[in-house]
Amino acid sequence: MVRRQIWRYFDYWLFGAVIFLCIFGVIMVRSAVAGNAVLAGLPNRQIIWVGISLVVLLGTTLIDYHYWQSLARTMYIVTVLALVGIFIVGEAVYGSARWFDTGVIFIQPSEIAKIVLIMVLANYYAATQDDERNLLWIGKSFLVTLGIVVWILLQPNLSTSIVMFVLWFALLFVAGLPIKFLVSFGFGGLALAAAAFPFLENYQQQRILDFVMKDENARHGNTYNVEQALITIGNGGWFGLGYGHGTQVQLHFLKVRHTDFIFSAIAEEFGFVGTVLLLALLVFVIMRCLRVARRAADPFGAYLAYGVAVLLLFQTTVNVGVNLNLLPVTGLTLPFVSYGGSSLLSLMLGMGLVESVAAHSKPMEF
Repeated sequence: MVRRQIWRYFDYWLFGAVIFLCIFGVIMVRSAVAGNAVLAGLPNRQIIWVGISLVVLLGTTLIDYHYWQSLARTMYIVTVLALVGIFIVGEAVYGSARWFDTGVIFIQPSEIAKIVLIMVLANYYAATQDDERNLLWIGKSFLVTLGIVVWILLQPNLSTSIVMFVLWFALLFVAGLPIKFLVSFGFGGLALAAAAFPFLENYQQQRILDFVMKDENARHGNTYNVEQALITIGNGGWFGLGYGHGTQVQLHFLKVRHTDFIFSAIAEEFGFVGTVLLLALLVFVIMRCLRVARRAADPFGAYLAYGVAVLLLFQTTVNVGVNLNLLPVTGLTLPFVSYGGSSLLSLMLGMGLVESVAAHSKPMEF
């Protein structure tokens, strides 16, 4: 009876949109790596990750989301230990130790840490629902976040660390952050960013400086990828050059086109219309998550759904912003579309949590 009720209240619109995005992602990864013998196996790997992630989504849906509330502290400790373990046996790629090499696949704990942080913060804010919204209340949640972020910063992984702080602040706001703190936090964040700049890695500083200075003479230097992304997007026009026919993509002028710059590849092959439809579908997924949050049976479920929605919105905004040269280059993927097993697995785990909230709360209507 319980299982039947779960599938009755399951949000099939949300599920269908996510599956479509995953399938489209595999299709675009295939086009992006065409002609590259080294990367030829990535589409098949992504298909396997989609299958595994789908099982995780459905399995998480079947589990009452309140179960994760009881495991929040344990998962927090395990996540911190995994991040610490990166320094012992982590695999360094492009100068950063972020992955565990299992011999078959690479696993990136910082991706799963995003969902764990959402769970932990949701548990904290739900448990302190009646507490006074003061600096002590804020400080405790900040320390919880910092306990994960500090290890991610040491990898170094600035972009994921920023995601963590965004999740913290967004859920803090949803949980009732007093308006009087908003302006102070805004100026404090800017001051902290300025103070932290000298301590960033050289390549991280250079990315920011390249974005701010907009040096046209650096076209074949640090800004090469962004310049090629803009050319690729412009090359697609209104309706694109057709699947597998993007010259910038197929001739490999556009780098990391299967991950960071897959949005540009989509723009060249499907044009402005295609990218608008893609973004509309991502917005639809985000809106469905927000709808689940509003209909949740309790604060913990609402915070879970809000957290996943914020994660999707922020990563989509940053990824597209980077491709359009509106934001400094980061390593954030386009949700469900970019290649990456750990990223896809964490997002599908998040979607499973949202579906669990929907299935164990109120029936969904379109």
